[in-house]
Amino acid sequence: MRTILITGPGGSGRTTVAAATALAAAREGTRTLLLSADRTDTPGAALGSATGPAPAEAAPNLTTWRPDAVARFREDLTAFQERAANVLDLLGAARLDAEEVTPLPGAEELSFLRALRDAALSERFDLLVVDLPPLPQALALLALPEELRRYLRRLLPAERQAARALRPVLGRLAGVPMPADWLYETAARWDVELAAVEAVLTDRNTAVRLVADPGPAGADAVRTAGLGLALRRLSTESLIANRVLPEATGDSWLSSLLAQQRKTLADWQEQPYDVHPVPHLGRDPRGGDDLTALGVPTVDPAPAPAEWPVSDRIAEDGVLVWHIPLPGAIRDELDLIRRGDELVITAGTFRRLVPLPSALRRCTVSGAALREGELRIRFTPDPALWPAGGR
Repeated sequence: MRTILITGPGGSGRTTVAAATALAAAREGTRTLLLSADRTDTPGAALGSATGPAPAEAAPNLTTWRPDAVARFREDLTAFQERAANVLDLLGAARLDAEEVTPLPGAEELSFLRALRDAALSERFDLLVVDLPPLPQALALLALPEELRRYLRRLLPAERQAARALRPVLGRLAGVPMPADWLYETAARWDVELAAVEAVLTDRNTAVRLVADPGPAGADAVRTAGLGLALRRLSTESLIANRVLPEATGDSWLSSLLAQQRKTLADWQEQPYDVHPVPHLGRDPRGGDDLTALGVPTVDPAPAPAEWPVSDRIAEDGVLVWHIPLPGAIRDELDLIRRGDELVITAGTFRRLVPLPSALRRCTVSGAALREGELRIRFTPDPALWPAGGR
């Protein structure tokens, strides 16, 4: 399945663009699902057909779905209480009724990620268009599966389950309670679910479309978003310059705004994005005709994946070079730390622990440079781990 993730600053029209993208694909005969994280029915207002907590057909070949995070959280908590019934009874804990459950911080994001996973694994559709929350919530959401899996692996390593039979003995010897089986089973189940979401986000058929108004605020948002997405190795397929005003003639009060818009569009053309201007209709788009008039870009069946290649320069310079595209990165805001078989990369306000490719694990970091929006890290083979004449 092809997956398109659409996001942008709040008020940029990302939901309308997502609806237009899904409708255009459906009209070409592609079985399309529009999945929205919008709490209000903005997608339905744009399409002229209400969206709700269950998938429903909005037009031929187009299904819409706006999951109910509260209901899903209630279901998850009820299931957890049933699985942990013995432990809760032992502690004398009172169980929560479904009616008194309200979502905890982060519950809505996890619920939406599970819905995204379910939608991507469905065989009913050929295209999944995801209307993500505004920036920066979308960047945090996209980072969540990888980060949670890392925390789970550190706090409850899977290899410790091998000592399951010894835990009662170890508990008596150490004098402290050992984690129960249900805790490991819960962690393992979450790891599987998060891995499935991560697989969807990092799939070569998944790409991001950024939506922003061409102006100073939009330019700042695109710069920040592009850097955060690149560090997550998510491919930014295109940049939708939304609500582009028509060129005015004579002395118009729009002159300064148009000049600002032209400058931003010219700057964006220099960036590594495929820029698509979308016209301002003079009103909020409503219904299929308005969405078609926006002229959003068609869906490329084969997007270009985000590549982090390693070039072999051992013969020339005695190093391997890892190329990591980071558009918008600033040299003074970059930081690198080698941590075992991982590299901790900090770029502005973003940080990620990146596993090293296998060949680079046998090397030492010998330098780094930022050139033309690309971080180039040099690795020197460690003679103790890199046999002479071998690779």
